[in-house]
Amino acid sequence: MTQTIEKLQKENLTLEVARLFPCQGEWTEEDYFNLPETNRIVELSEGRLIISPSPTPRHQKVSFRLSLLLGNYVLANTLGEVVTSPMDVRLWKGKIRQPDIAFMSNEHKKRITRKFWGIPDLVVEIISKSTKKQDMVDKFNEYQKAGITEYWIVDLSKETIEIFALENKAYVQLGKWNIGETAHSKVIDGLQVELDKVFE
Repeated sequence: MTQTIEKLQKENLTLEVARLFPCQGEWTEEDYFNLPETNRIVELSEGRLIISPSPTPRHQKVSFRLSLLLGNYVLANTLGEVVTSPMDVRLWKGKIRQPDIAFMSNEHKKRITRKFWGIPDLVVEIISKSTKKQDMVDKFNEYQKAGITEYWIVDLSKETIEIFALENKAYVQLGKWNIGETAHSKVIDGLQVELDKVFE
C-alpha cells in the first residue's frame, strides 16, 4: 500500500512538472531558450521539442576525429570557428538545430550571437540507422532552405563522407568518398580529409 501511494505521488509530481512546460506543437523560441542548460541534444522544430538519444561511442569517436581535423586546419589558417554539438544553430525563426559539427567563416562571424549561431557556412551530420531519415531528408531540406553553403553527411555504417554544395539554392553533390580516399571542401579552401584518419 505504501509503495502504491509513493508511486502515485511520484506520478503526480511528474505531471505537475510537465504542466510547467508547453505542449508539443506549442513551443516558441522564447520557451526553448528559457530551458535549463543541458548536454543533451535538444532541437526545436514546428513548435515541437526533439530530444535525441545519447550518441554511441563510435559516433563520438568519429565526431571527435573529424572536428579535430577541421578545427586544426581552420585554426592554423585563421579561417573562422568550428564548434561541435550541442550548439544551437538557428536556421530561421522557430527552427533550431544542433548539427554534429559546424563551421563559421570570418566573413560571417557577425552571425554568432550570445545565445546561438546564425546560418553557418558548413555543417556536418554523422548518421546512423536511427537518424538516417532525419539527416538525409528533413535536415537536408532545412539546411538547403536556410542557405548553408556546404553539407557533409558522414555515414558510420558505410564509412563514407558525402559532401553537398549549394548551387542556385539547391544542393549538388560535390563528391562521395570511401576509405582510402581523401575528401575535399569547396567552402574551406585547401582542406583535405583522409577518411582513414576519420574511420580508423
